[in-house]
This record gives sequence, C-alpha cells and structure tokens, in this order.
Amino acid sequence: MHEVNVDLLIVGAGPAGLAAAIAAAEAGAGEIVLVDRLAELGGILQQCIHNGFGLRFFKEELTGPEYAQRFMDKLTDFPQIRIKAETMVIEIAPDQRVTRVTTVNARDGLVIYNAAAIILAMGCRERPRGAINTPGTRPAGIYTAGSAQRLMNVEGFLPGRRAVILGSGDIGLIMARRLTLEGIKVEAVVELMPYSSGLTRNIVQCLD
Repeated sequence: MHEVNVDLLIVGAGPAGLAAAIAAAEAGAGEIVLVDRLAELGGILQQCIHNGFGLRFFKEELTGPEYAQRFMDKLTDFPQIRIKAETMVIEIAPDQRVTRVTTVNARDGLVIYNAAAIILAMGCRERPRGAINTPGTRPAGIYTAGSAQRLMNVEGFLPGRRAVILGSGDIGLIMARRLTLEGIKVEAVVELMPYSSGLTRNIVQCLD
C-alpha cells in the first residue's frame, strides 16, 4: 500500500467524468486521477451505438462510442490526467484538508489518494427486473433495455427472434428500432400512458 497526493480525483470515466477531467485541466488543475471500474472508458456511451450525441458539445451528430472517443482523444492534450481503469474505489473518507480515497486494482494493489478535491461521476444504474414487477416465475427472455442493448451492441448476441417492449420512452423506442434492424420482429411497444414520452425524433425514426 502506498499514498499519492493529487489535486483532483474523479470517480467514473463515463461522459461526465471525462468532461470533468478535461474541464479541470483546462482551468489549470494540476495532478488529476480518473478512476473507473471498467476496462474501457466512456461508460454507457460504449453500448449506445445510435446517433444523436454531440450536437451541443461538438456541433455534429455522433454515435455514443464516437462521442466518447472525442473526449478520450482530448485527454492526450493534458499529461497531468492519469487514467486508472479496472480500479475499484473501496473507501472515501475526509481527513482534515484532503479527502482520502482508497482504491484497489490488480496492477497497483491498494493505493490511497489524498485528494484536494473529488468529483463523483458514477452515473446511474437501471432498475433491475425484480423492481419492475413483471409477473411470472421464469426470468428467461426478460431483459432490461440496457442489458439487451449491451448484449447486442457490445457482446454481439441477439436476445431472441420476437420481442415485446414495455415502455415507449426514448430507450424503448431506440431498442424497438435496433431490434428491427437486427431482424427481430417487434410485436408491440406497450405504453401505460396514452402517448409516448420519447422525443419526437425517436418516435418518427422508431415507430412511424
């Protein structure tokens, strides 16, 4: 175990964490450490291969992986940013004027970072299947949108040959289109409300 003093430690290397690291470096921050539990940077963007990203920040339409890559390319402009992928944060504890962040990975073992500031950019997680209260005792064939998306776009497997999608928000609409493009017959998109809650562009692209 050893200790390292840093100006800023960011937990999470998804879009928010990447943007925060770049913004901090541009503002003059010194030693910056970017920690993520996954091997690849970009977070959820890596499985979002549909377009629609980047319009506000880069002024052009990009897929999720392209959007993430733009940020990763910018990281090379700032040598003070260090990436710690496949690294778990196991404790965050205040200690006088710094915050002690304890991390562990297979390369470095246990490392304690004494950070003058920290940013938590861990994103969020889907509600699990059990929280959706889908009736029945057989979980086979029932996927959350995110797990189906990762199964197809990252792992390269199809979740089945026919599908019913519960919910017509943006992710439901995007998955309806993605499943159809992969040859899966979408029997229905079921919505509790009398209207879809998705963006108009997604309704047009995915349903109309």
